Amino acid sequence: MEQFRNIGIIGRLGSVQVLETIRRLKRFLLERNLNIILDETIAELLPGHGLQICSRKSLGEACDLVIVVGGDGSLLGAARAIARYRVPVLGINRGSLGFLTDISPDDLEQKVSEVLAGQYTMESRFLLEAEARRHNNPVGESDALNDVVLHPGQSTRMIEFELFIDGQFVYSQKSDGLIVATPTGSTAYALSAGGPIMQPKLDAVVVVPMHPHTLSSRPIVVNGNSELKIVISPDLQIYPQVSCDGQNHFTCAPGDTITIRKKSHRLNLIHPLDYNYYEVCRTKLGWGSRLTGGR
Repeated sequence: MEQFRNIGIIGRLGSVQVLETIRRLKRFLLERNLNIILDETIAELLPGHGLQICSRKSLGEACDLVIVVGGDGSLLGAARAIARYRVPVLGINRGSLGFLTDISPDDLEQKVSEVLAGQYTMESRFLLEAEARRHNNPVGESDALNDVVLHPGQSTRMIEFELFIDGQFVYSQKSDGLIVATPTGSTAYALSAGGPIMQPKLDAVVVVPMHPHTLSSRPIVVNGNSELKIVISPDLQIYPQVSCDGQNHFTCAPGDTITIRKKSHRLNLIHPLDYNYYEVCRTKLGWGSRLTGGR
């Protein structure tokens, strides 16, 4: 008997291919007499669907499984909304990279059928929560599965700030900003800025400076339970921004303090049985394949 009966569907907006894949997925699930619940934003683009609709946050309460059709960005948004409900998430890739959405549309029926039959692996990915405070009053907050990024926004000026880890002063820095990334986000923006690739099971966070003024500034990997505090210089002439997963943004002022820590809720991410993290890296990052005759 299938363990998933109430299945939520989230789709990336603005894509004909996504809608085609969702229609295929809908037919496939209905043929198996499963209950489908559509995210309200994608439901508007499927007239006459005849299915139950609810908000993204409510999907976590109503569903046993949520399937995201889109790219990694779509799954990031879904993860932030439903991680607190511990509902597992499965990704069908209709984006460009697909580090998180690892089922090909061509294999939709076969792979989803395997998942419904219990043939899958599930891993837990942690998220970060960021909060900015001004004179000890909160002025902005958001969660991130990939990364929290301090950056100058529209300005071309450098940011000056101090970094503290678990209450200990680390350094003061002038740079274009700072990236604080999870292992999940280590293959995203942090990688482009020179950070290391971290295996997803690591309980660690990487701190990556963006074009620092001193060449000795390098990425630092710290314990995943560390609390990071960034104190923006009170003498700064610009109002920098904090971006979470490149999707949620809030503006800070000189003198603000940004606190970043692990979130208590985790994302339960489902993969097909043949999922291989290093194969994904080889494919997406262009790593070399095995040598002929290699062991």
